[in-house]
Order: sequence, then C-alpha cells, then structure tokens
Amino acid sequence: MTFDDYVRLRGARLVQLARLLIRDRHLAEDLVQEVLSKAFVRWKKISAAGDPDMYVRRMLINSNISWWRRRSSSEIVTATIGDRSDDADLGDRTAGQDAAWRLIAELPPRQRATIVLRYFEDLSDERIAEILEISTVTVRSQAMRALEKLRRQLEQSPASIEGGHRR
Repeated sequence: MTFDDYVRLRGARLVQLARLLIRDRHLAEDLVQEVLSKAFVRWKKISAAGDPDMYVRRMLINSNISWWRRRSSSEIVTATIGDRSDDADLGDRTAGQDAAWRLIAELPPRQRATIVLRYFEDLSDERIAEILEISTVTVRSQAMRALEKLRRQLEQSPASIEGGHRR
C-alpha cells in the first residue's frame, strides 16, 4: 500500500481518533498532520513491517502524550471545551455524548488512550497492547482504573449523561 493510499483510506479515521484523544478539532488535525509527515519519511520501513495502521496509531498516541506533557506546563485550563455543538436540534444524545467525553477528557493520557482504543476503535486488549507497547494485563488495569475513575467522578459530582450537563 502506498502512503497516498493509506492516507486516503485511513486519514479521516486518524483525525477522529486524535480528536477523541485531544478533544480539539484543530489540534487533532495538527497532530495527525505532524504524525503523517513523520510517517511519510519512513513509509517504506513502516509498510514493510506489515501493519502500518498499528504503527501509525502508536505514533499518534505517543505524539499526543508528548504534546500533553508539553502543554501541561504551559496551558491554562478552562471550564469550557472547544468544538461543542450549539445546535439544539441535535438533542439529548449529543449532549450526553459531550458530557461523557468531558469526563473521559479528564483521564490521564494512557487511560484515555486505552478507553478510546477499546470503545471507539473497538480493538481487542491484545491489539491495544501492541499499539501502546504495553502488556495485555496493563491494558486491562489501565481500563479498570479509567472506568473506576469515571465512576468516582459520576458519584462525586453526578452528571446527567442523558441531559449532558453536571448538576
């Protein structure tokens, strides 16, 4: 598969994955562009390895974690998250999804990556372990910790997932 074919087939999905990890459409596009530019230079090696999708996903997640570390020392956290829909016609479903993603966005980067890969990308623990370069046991413990943290957040400050707002 050529690099152009790969980007044509998987580019939009990579942006979606990055957007779920970062929660900002513009930063997600920048992250994917940066990762794909690095992948382009090494494409022969990446495609020769036999599984370019796993390799590029791993690059995306590692780059996201690096970005997160750099930003954590220089950005000011605000209560609002960009790219929220103002269209009331989308209804409770969109509001509920937004509330759920707000909680997920508060998870540490590795836990967030595990949850996104498991529930959005629908990958097995083995595949997630390959992408994150960790053991399957670590994948399960990361997922367990993430889900436990999400439960605690809901208990401490009940969120109306159906209504999409915290009370």
